[in-house]
Amino acid sequence: MKKTIIIAAIMLLVAGTVSLDARTKKKTATKKAATTQVIYTGDIASKVIGYNGTTPLNITVKNGVIENIEVLPNQESPAYLKRAKDKVLPQYIGKTVAEAKKLKPDIATGATYTSEALIKNIQVGLDNAKSAPAKKAATKKGTKKRR
Repeated sequence: MKKTIIIAAIMLLVAGTVSLDARTKKKTATKKAATTQVIYTGDIASKVIGYNGTTPLNITVKNGVIENIEVLPNQESPAYLKRAKDKVLPQYIGKTVAEAKKLKPDIATGATYTSEALIKNIQVGLDNAKSAPAKKAATKKGTKKRR
């Protein structure tokens, strides 16, 4: 009798563990994979000029939030570029793409042209960011959806 009870208890324990494991795997499998994109502005913002030329950027967006903005090699004066970077870029980090597009960032005094070039590069880059697929809006029968 004791053996039967012990065997039954072990079987219940094993069955519960297998069931719990299956539910955990199912939850893990349904989580969305993180989407990361890096937007290079060198080509798409080639007409955006700072004080001494173009200021290309790599903008890293993860799950719709700006994680990092890297200033790539350019002809700006290092001292002015540092001033502009330190003032402008932190204002965008941690913002969603939608929030960042609406942002009116402060510029660095004494590095106005460089600051403005960074801001314009970011705006152009975010305009080219891939957005999450939008849900289709319900349209009335017989009307066309605007594009």
